[in-house]
Amino acid sequence: MHGAEARPPQGRQNPSPDCQARRSVADPRVMVSDMTRDVIVVGAGHNGLTCAAYLAAAGLEVTVLERRDVVGGAAVTEEFHPGFRNSVASYTVSLLNPKVIRDLELHRHGLTVVERRAANFLPFDGDSLLTGEGRTRAEVARFSAKDAERLDAYNDRLDRIADVLRELVLETPPNLVEGGLAQAIPELLKSASLGRRLTKLDLTAKRDLLALFAQSAGDWLDGWFESEPIKAVLGFGGVVGNYASPYTPGSAYVLLHHVFGEVNGKKGAWGHAVGGMGAITGAMAACCRARGVEIRTRTDVAEVLTEKGRATGVVTAAGEVLKARMVVSNLHPKLLFSKVDPGAIPADFAERIARYRSGSGTFRMNVALSELPSFPVRPGPGDHLTAGIIIAPTLAYMDRAYMDARAHGWSREPIVEMLIPSTLDDSLAPAGRHVASLFCQHVAPTLPDGPLGGRSWDDHREAVADLMIATVDRHAPGFAKSVLGRQVLSPLDLERTFGLVGGDIMHGALSLDQLFSARPVLGAGDYRTPVRGLYQCGAGTHPGGGVTGAPGHNAAREVLKDVKRRRV
Repeated sequence: MHGAEARPPQGRQNPSPDCQARRSVADPRVMVSDMTRDVIVVGAGHNGLTCAAYLAAAGLEVTVLERRDVVGGAAVTEEFHPGFRNSVASYTVSLLNPKVIRDLELHRHGLTVVERRAANFLPFDGDSLLTGEGRTRAEVARFSAKDAERLDAYNDRLDRIADVLRELVLETPPNLVEGGLAQAIPELLKSASLGRRLTKLDLTAKRDLLALFAQSAGDWLDGWFESEPIKAVLGFGGVVGNYASPYTPGSAYVLLHHVFGEVNGKKGAWGHAVGGMGAITGAMAACCRARGVEIRTRTDVAEVLTEKGRATGVVTAAGEVLKARMVVSNLHPKLLFSKVDPGAIPADFAERIARYRSGSGTFRMNVALSELPSFPVRPGPGDHLTAGIIIAPTLAYMDRAYMDARAHGWSREPIVEMLIPSTLDDSLAPAGRHVASLFCQHVAPTLPDGPLGGRSWDDHREAVADLMIATVDRHAPGFAKSVLGRQVLSPLDLERTFGLVGGDIMHGALSLDQLFSARPVLGAGDYRTPVRGLYQCGAGTHPGGGVTGAPGHNAAREVLKDVKRRRV
């Protein structure tokens, strides 16, 4: 018995609305607001709120429009079973940028982040590996003295690369532009600045940087270590939110992307926002309101208005026209440009957006528990239950999971990361009870045709949820019986509930052709779009996915530059 289930909305959000359904401003059914705002931000995800807060601090009049009845996008906390609350989609803290935390005064607005007492826990047949500060070396030495000796060198070399890339997180990438010398010179200067940073790296670090961008996570780790447990713990970072094998070229960068972060000043640490991820966006919304931002929920944007190649406002699904000097989108790139008149977008740009790859193979669950799980390899309570619990014992296991998902639609031996945030935050569950997040890989973003028929996630969601519970239960017997209730989000549910196209938590694959100046499309890597006055601030721009606030921060800076230069 699973108890009461919190089901996601069943009405699918259409990412490609029929252009014939667009309403003319002259249509008498349309309600036109007399007020022209400085900025409308479409979407109250964490990047939209971040962008709005910076723009309002600079004195602009900002309105944020959110389709759902709650702000936060995928970073929200909701009750999913009576008395049990959890982070519904995003679920852990590390990548949230320290500058954003300071500038938006998030701690003053109620945010508290606590560290995990251990980093990761990997149970497998007959044994386990527990990593974290002061633990990892001794734990790894049980499997390989050689690997334990290499850990410091591995971390030092990875940190050197991560430090350089951390510096780029809050920078606008050089943008490939068409035009005269006046347009080209600023971008050339940005490129020169980037080049100077990279020249500071010695030859070893430059070689590492090339390898991390080009190699697979598996090849990178096989070159460093010989024991499977440490490779599995580190290699999980190469497949999380990435529908790929750990041996897919380019997955080493995804691994690197997940080590950029810090918690309370500790690089590479992971933590929990007290009250769940909604505490982050709640603090951001409080900052926005304190700075005069108007936030409207239950306001779906049906169309971005354009006139003579310039964004002039939006039309809501209710038919209200809201005028603005600028429009900033927190939406997935595909969703944004489905709301823009095709005639306002260059054909090649539209074609590239249509080809933009998005689909991370994520299946997300929240479960209410009557008791903590117990793992025979490390029984009873302990710091390991505050860690990221990774059920994927080897890189080969992860590789098979991906291959199986491609053929079958989901892996029959899936990868599951479980967090139990109530071990760090007792506000999430009744006394003596607990909540757990299950972040499951690999499932196909769109189910392939096959013998099961009816290939929709709505038809197979619950069967796959049962599989995920059973996968944890194999390592922690009794877990399935402890489940009082569950919330299940397939890739389709993540798309229609949170606008994550293909269930992609990163708003698009983190591949070399979709990074930095090429995110989302080469020539639009500076948060501007081909439509003047229309900007992007979501994770479909640099530096990509994760709850960082960086795209919102960077987009706001570019908007303010254009305001200062009277380009809008």
